[in-house]
Amino acid sequence: MLNTFLLIGGLALILIGANALTDGAAAVAKRFKISDLVIGLTIVAFGTSAPELVISSMAALGGSADMAIGNVVGSNIFNVLMIIGVTAMVMPIKVGNGTLSKEIPLVILASFALAFCANDILLDGDNANIISRIDGLILLCFFLIFMRYTFAIARNGGDEGEGEKIKEMPIWKSALFIVGGLAGLVFGGQFFVDGASGIASALGVSESIIGLTIVACGTSLPELATSVTAALKKNSGIAIGNVIGSNLFNIFFVLGCSATISPLPMGGINNVDMLVLIGSAILFWLVGWFFKKRTITRVEGALLVVCYIAYTAFLISQQ
Repeated sequence: MLNTFLLIGGLALILIGANALTDGAAAVAKRFKISDLVIGLTIVAFGTSAPELVISSMAALGGSADMAIGNVVGSNIFNVLMIIGVTAMVMPIKVGNGTLSKEIPLVILASFALAFCANDILLDGDNANIISRIDGLILLCFFLIFMRYTFAIARNGGDEGEGEKIKEMPIWKSALFIVGGLAGLVFGGQFFVDGASGIASALGVSESIIGLTIVACGTSLPELATSVTAALKKNSGIAIGNVIGSNLFNIFFVLGCSATISPLPMGGINNVDMLVLIGSAILFWLVGWFFKKRTITRVEGALLVVCYIAYTAFLISQQ
């Protein structure tokens, strides 16, 4: 009963927080003439990835490497296949040229970087696959490069941000909406994960599967709610920038910090999961370029969702 209450209460907090965060972030973007894409890549993406950071860091400290890595890998797969898919099904997403030529390729690069760090046996002939402290520091260096690039976008202006008129609000109110929205997302995500993990553990599901599915989905609910809300408000820059920023933040910063705290053995996370991670990032790029150029349509969104359902079914079949 408690786990069910945590699930429902967490979801309610997530939805309320996502709406407040989107309104506050959009108002800030308008006031300071910052593109929606940059806001999505930074304030929104970092805020909605806070659950992943907290949970993966705590898991690393507690010696639950499967949970820490599975949370990030599963969240990134969920972000692309489910969040972009569901958002596109609700409202087709317009994708800018800069996003297709620069930001999404960065997501692909991050996925490959993680796969390389996680393949010590294949690449070096070691006895175990471990994301070491050195790997963690390298990922953090990539994160600094990403931040430098994001600030360059902010200085030069972006090509996203067109949509319905964004309502203006005083700066104090915008800040209150952003902080309150982030608080709702973080605590709501934590409540949801606690409830879902309790239910999954009671069913005897392995830690790696819990990390790849239940925990990953729970910690990604803020991104889902934020992207769908932003798309409905025709802020496509926030909708897509949120996912891109979250995926880069998860790999470069969340795993970078977690591995620096404590080396992370891969355990039950294998190359199938790494291939799905890379494949989902490449598919993200392809659906933006083809079919209806620079727009992820409802049909393409449905394709992404089907791919995620197939991956989840595969994980369950391996139990």
